[in-house]
Amino acid sequence: MAETLFIPQTTDRQAIYDSLVPQIAALVAGETDLVANLANIAAALKEAFGFFWVGFYLKKENQLVLGPFQGPVACTRIAFSKGVCGAAYVRKETIVVPDVEQFPGHIACSSASKSEIVVPVFDRSGHVLMVLDVDSDQLNDFSETDASGLEQIARLITGFY
Repeated sequence: MAETLFIPQTTDRQAIYDSLVPQIAALVAGETDLVANLANIAAALKEAFGFFWVGFYLKKENQLVLGPFQGPVACTRIAFSKGVCGAAYVRKETIVVPDVEQFPGHIACSSASKSEIVVPVFDRSGHVLMVLDVDSDQLNDFSETDASGLEQIARLITGFY
């Protein structure tokens, strides 16, 4: 088990994802507890990028419920019909929001959040199990590089569940 991460000293997010994804894969390898793996993934992403908020919302019955996260306190429950998390769950696709104020139905868990990316995480049957939600306190902070890197991390979770 890794106790520290190697984070390249660069602002090139692709280089950071290239280094981080295999480290996360090693971190969760052999661990079957979902909460433990999600907690470590959230911590690794927060440490590597310094994002404002990183966490998971898990599907429980007819809503998304807060799971392991790093950052300030967050909304506890999100309806499938609400916000960026609900939209990513329903559409079954990654959603990048450059300015959360421009997203219809955005849920303002924190007024400091300015941009957001949400990635659905699928189970082995192709059903959405949860979403990975990342918020930034900067406008337009996420790109296709983030979408691709976070989707790779989401696939690591799918491999276990």
